[in-house]
Amino acid sequence: MKLGLAVAAIALVLDQATKFFFHDLLVVGGPRAIEVLPFFNLVTVWNYGISFGLFNTGSASGSVVFVGLALAIVVALLVWLRSVTAPLIAVALGLVIGGAIGNVIDRLRFGAVFDFLDFHVAGWHWPAFNVADSAICVGVFLLCIDALFLTQASAKKAS
Repeated sequence: MKLGLAVAAIALVLDQATKFFFHDLLVVGGPRAIEVLPFFNLVTVWNYGISFGLFNTGSASGSVVFVGLALAIVVALLVWLRSVTAPLIAVALGLVIGGAIGNVIDRLRFGAVFDFLDFHVAGWHWPAFNVADSAICVGVFLLCIDALFLTQASAKKAS
């Protein structure tokens, strides 16, 4: 459990530090978009919905629902984390927990999630995201890898 909580804390601190820095740079300090590389911009996007802008009503009640849902998921993941012995699963759960809490802080602070990383190619833009979103995606990816390949391999060896 300690490993998972440490990873969650690291993900949360990195998320909030980058959001404070880029919020000051992009929102408080001036331009709304900065081209960093031909395929990467720093932008200001307020996500009132969930992933890819789904359920983007922009209402305060929506934000309350998303905060409650995220906190319920975090509690469930913490219960799961208590019984985890595999380091990979602990890291994966820690990433998801830290990312979820990071986005909850945004919703409580701003009423929306602050996204600022914008990757694009040939005029096609991936939806803007942040460090919390990245932590959640990497954590879920690791859980899928474990469920699809590692857990099954361990079960085959045991039988």
